Amino acid sequence: MPVLFALTYIAVPLFPSFITLTAVTVPGISLIPQPLALALLGLMLLVALLTAAALLQPPRELPPTFLPLLGWLGAGVLSAIFGFNPRGGLLFIGIFGLGIVWHLAILRFYRDRNVSRAILWSYFASGFLAFVVAIVMVIVRQPADQYTIGHGRAIGTFILPGELAGYLILYLPIAYAVARTSGSRALRGIAWSGFFVGALALILTFSRAGWMGFAAAVAFYVFATRSREQARYAVVPVIVGIAAVLFVFNAHHNPSENYTRLSIWQAAVEIIERFPLTGVGPFDFASAYALVRSPDGDPTAFHAHSFLLTIFAEMGIIGLLAVLWAWWRFVLALRDRLRTASPVHARLALAVAAGLVGTWVQGAIDTVSVVIFGLWLPTMALALVFAQYGLVEDEREY
Repeated sequence: MPVLFALTYIAVPLFPSFITLTAVTVPGISLIPQPLALALLGLMLLVALLTAAALLQPPRELPPTFLPLLGWLGAGVLSAIFGFNPRGGLLFIGIFGLGIVWHLAILRFYRDRNVSRAILWSYFASGFLAFVVAIVMVIVRQPADQYTIGHGRAIGTFILPGELAGYLILYLPIAYAVARTSGSRALRGIAWSGFFVGALALILTFSRAGWMGFAAAVAFYVFATRSREQARYAVVPVIVGIAAVLFVFNAHHNPSENYTRLSIWQAAVEIIERFPLTGVGPFDFASAYALVRSPDGDPTAFHAHSFLLTIFAEMGIIGLLAVLWAWWRFVLALRDRLRTASPVHARLALAVAAGLVGTWVQGAIDTVSVVIFGLWLPTMALALVFAQYGLVEDEREY
């Protein structure tokens, strides 16, 4: 299990390349050739099969999040069946299914020897390398095509700057909390390294939604972990985030894109009004958008630039309710574990929760596939195990 977890977390920064395996026109430049992306998907399928086989071994325990997540997956399949292109979303529906396996595996095997160490080291180290690559690419302005399309923003292996920003919104709070609480000097070192290099990479993404998402994550963490008197300072990161967005409003952005979301949101509402029950099908927003967009709207849109609007348009009210049920069940499960958690365990879990809150804020005006399909479910599991067990390897060694 340590090897399987390490392989998975190392591969996460390469997950955005899976879009090259679909019929969707890639909205950026992928550093990973299609054959390598296919090989990576095959490796992840093998990892998932081995993990699923391990999960089937007794004792079999179903966590409180299992049925809601299964309902989310089922809503996606149902939407695909009744959608315009039943085969179009199968790849990402499959990836979401792998995410459920990943979620269950963390909850089941986190306490096993070397598992938590494998998770944290592979997560921090692979993230650190991904951030260095993204920063260096901006400095040397290579590849030129990616630098041009991204207007000089940090992207790296993530296809779009917003995807790198979404990854960082989750990564930075976890790295900070582990660096502050771990008893291992080496683990603190890699966590701090990833944190500082990642913070620079986040700045260089010039992702306004990403910046606001991270500001919300910091605000939540301050509010949840400080005394009532100190909690009022939670408003500071929000003010800083707003100021940064306003001050560099058009930095590294095409000003003509500032209001494109309005027409895309309007088109999403049009789609919802026509297909309210099961939507147009997973990942088929682009096809429906071409039929309902306003004459002066953006020529293409791959999603609704809002997570909830995208889910509602593609999976209908059934999918939307399934998603909200899954998240509500997770919140209740985390609340229950925090009630009995030690202060150190609670800070770790709340740092993870802060990152999740930040991605929801980012998701209000953007849709980040690598977060939704590659990181949400395992990160939810990390929050739950941190609240209950903390850093298991630290407690064994120190």
